[in-house]
Order: sequence, then structure tokens, then C-alpha cells
Amino acid sequence: MRVKVTLACTDCKQRNYETTKNKKNNPDRIEMNKHCRFCRKHTLHKETK
Repeated sequence: MRVKVTLACTDCKQRNYETTKNKKNNPDRIEMNKHCRFCRKHTLHKETK
């Protein structure tokens, strides 16, 4: 039931991280604060297709 998802930075739109999520528990798109190596700071990362 776990699916691979890609997280993209909201500032520079770079796709930096891949993680897994459980679609049954989290049906909506996930958001996490992660470090972006292109912006060189912690930014909000959202799930992309």
C-alpha cells in the first residue's frame, strides 16, 4: 500500500527528495520542511507527480 512520491521545493521548484507514503492513511498530498541544496536553506517541500 506504500507508494513512492517525489518532493519538490516550493521556492526553486527543484525535485530534491523521494520518499514513501501510505495512501490509505495520507490520501492528500504531503508537505514537509526539508533542506534544499539549491536554495541552501530549509524550505517547504510539496509532493509532486
